[in-house]
Amino acid sequence: MLLRFRVANVLSLREEQVLSFVATRTETGDARDSGVVIDGKPVFAQPVLGLYGANASGKSNVLRAMRFMQRAVLDSHAEWAKGEGIPRKPFFDSICAEEPSFFEVDMVLGHPPVHYTYGFTLGDERIESEWLYAYPGTQRHSRQVWFVRDAKKTVSFEFPGDHLKGPKATLAKLTRDNALFLSSAASNNQQQLAAIHRWFADSFQLLTPERERGARESRTRREMLGPLKSRIEELVRHADLGIESIKVIPRDPDPPEIRFVHRTGSDRVTLDYEDESLGTRTWFTMLGPILQSLERGAVLLVDELDASLHPTMSAEVVRLFSDPVANPEKAQLVFTSHDTSLFGNLPGGRPLDRTQVWFTEKRGDGATELFPLAAARPRPEENLEKWYFQGRYGGTPRVTPGDLAWRLGLVKATEDDS
Repeated sequence: MLLRFRVANVLSLREEQVLSFVATRTETGDARDSGVVIDGKPVFAQPVLGLYGANASGKSNVLRAMRFMQRAVLDSHAEWAKGEGIPRKPFFDSICAEEPSFFEVDMVLGHPPVHYTYGFTLGDERIESEWLYAYPGTQRHSRQVWFVRDAKKTVSFEFPGDHLKGPKATLAKLTRDNALFLSSAASNNQQQLAAIHRWFADSFQLLTPERERGARESRTRREMLGPLKSRIEELVRHADLGIESIKVIPRDPDPPEIRFVHRTGSDRVTLDYEDESLGTRTWFTMLGPILQSLERGAVLLVDELDASLHPTMSAEVVRLFSDPVANPEKAQLVFTSHDTSLFGNLPGGRPLDRTQVWFTEKRGDGATELFPLAAARPRPEENLEKWYFQGRYGGTPRVTPGDLAWRLGLVKATEDDS
């Protein structure tokens, strides 16, 4: 489970921003018990967080930063060796270009569950620092330092306490300046770090409306040949798309051909995949990654959850992750959206609790600020959707009703005068 993500100097995220899944002890709501105890109190984590804000306010950049951290862990050992330096994207001003980018996560892994903190800073040419802490006890002072890396020191790596086993010095020598030690050690079969590396491999899959759509479609098609077939078919039927069943035609080694069987009165009509609506294809394409995440207990990132999906279906995706029966492995969902009905009064109750809503705002200098709705201390019975649109919580476009039409009229009048 992911407890916190911290980032700085990445894309529009200039100063350190924190996205926290940790629920307050007084309002756990849909939050799940992480299995770890700190200072005698259990830690609960939210299964879903929704990010809202104006266009270009930085919502998507939060997800992209999480995705970059994953790719750094998975690719730095092998892929970054093929190029020069590090493919990072710092904040766009000249000062930040010279400063390192910062990433850190707090997560809970294993049986019994253990709280870990892993992070790193990097510049254009090298990893500046890297660290991994474990908290196997129930007190804050139980922290174990597994390794600390500082490129500015004569001896870059330290392994205090001998918590990390194996040939640590050899693994450190095998780690290039522009590669993460976590990546190098896991690639060289360091078993303790393999579990953390595997968590990154499973988590932070980013779904966007356009990018990698073909690859997602292929993955979901292939899942129709395996154990997830019945669940994908059931969720397609549940979506009220008029589909009764799915025909799967193997085309090894290519992904199978998919055809949807529709019931029309007493008849059945079979349509090719390409003849289905964009909404149907979007729903089908999302089901593979959704079910994989639920099965693995992973963190799924969805940019523009509401794109091509009816609000009812967006709400059902949120409810899938919130339901402990449908989500026994404690997978988590982070999404961006403009669909405020998800924290409004939909039939069946609010899919998103007030403690699961976060906002982004862009300052005058172009930097993004990330903050929770809970910071505004809304009352439990408060109409969140209404007051959001009235600007009480922030995160809304600074445009007054009719302003765009008025400004366009001014331009037209100026053109007519000339």
